[in-house]
Amino acid sequence: MSNQGSRKRPLSGLRVLDFSNLLPGPYATLILVEAGAEVFKIERPEGGDELRAATPRWGESSLNFALLNGGKRSIAIDLKSPAERERLLPLLREADILVEQFRPGVMERLGLGYEALRVINPRLIYCSITGYGQDGPLSQVAGHDLTYMAETGLLSLSKGADGAPILPPVLVADIGGGTMPAVINILLALRHRDLSGEGSHIDVSITDNLFAFPYSALARGVGFDQWPRSGQERLTGATPRYQIYRTSDARHVAAAPLEQRFWRVFCETIGLDPAWRDDGRDPEGTREAIAALIARHDSAYWRRAFDGKDACAVVVNSMEEAAAHPHFRGHGLLERRISEGGRSAAAVRVPLDAQFVRNDADQACPALGEGNHLLGG
Repeated sequence: MSNQGSRKRPLSGLRVLDFSNLLPGPYATLILVEAGAEVFKIERPEGGDELRAATPRWGESSLNFALLNGGKRSIAIDLKSPAERERLLPLLREADILVEQFRPGVMERLGLGYEALRVINPRLIYCSITGYGQDGPLSQVAGHDLTYMAETGLLSLSKGADGAPILPPVLVADIGGGTMPAVINILLALRHRDLSGEGSHIDVSITDNLFAFPYSALARGVGFDQWPRSGQERLTGATPRYQIYRTSDARHVAAAPLEQRFWRVFCETIGLDPAWRDDGRDPEGTREAIAALIARHDSAYWRRAFDGKDACAVVVNSMEEAAAHPHFRGHGLLERRISEGGRSAAAVRVPLDAQFVRNDADQACPALGEGNHLLGG
């Protein structure tokens, strides 16, 4: 492991075995690495984590792989071979946490299920991340972020100009339904172990966890039979107070002055005719009046107009503009770094408070199987 600096991190001394690949599990174990845990990434000998082969390339692996796996140790092993699995036993006996992302039943067939491992390591915290949970009619169905969003109804809540659902710009299901619940529950399981001395099996179902996001829509639907209509709810297009408006230079203003105090400032700033400020009377008319005003000026004009105003309205930044913004830079947005083959690149910080994470800046991207010597045999 790299130098941890003078400050002891909260997960220092904990050992994690990561049997996951792609995004949800690896991002969860990355957070554990940053908080001080030692993570062994268990990979297939032929190619390893599928994300290694993705683009853009960055040395021997992909940049995405490096971003999610810096600071881990890679062990390349054929889990289908009993002899190879035997070599893992010392690590399995000593591990504090195990993260796996196979379909239900796969680890059991390999002799690595929770019930088998708790016999040799009763303090083990075993976290299973799946699309649909450990049981039920969908438990064996393959999926990805988009299909999880579709299956849970989230994709239906907003639509484009043609009436079709909008492709989400970020992986909400993988991160919000998989990574974050996994980390939260692992930390709770560690606290439970402190109190009881016992390990536990954590069942992280990405789709189950996604229902936390539309909490209000689900409650109104179940409780009052008022199910949300695509693009016609308060946060999906029904009100002029929560809209995206086009500027004269084909950029956009994101306006969210929901509260009356912000709405008043917004209306004054753009010069909205008082006749349209009671948006409850004719919401569509108000929206069209605002759209016409925003379209008169370019994005630079609206940046200046909204600067310093409590209007809850901003020009939509590109990712490049956001990454260069002095506010986010000042908060250490790109202080974390990864390295490989003598090269170094900036990586976005994990979502942990600075006091809990490593204070040396660089994490190495593991080569496939570089930690195999630790197994012996």
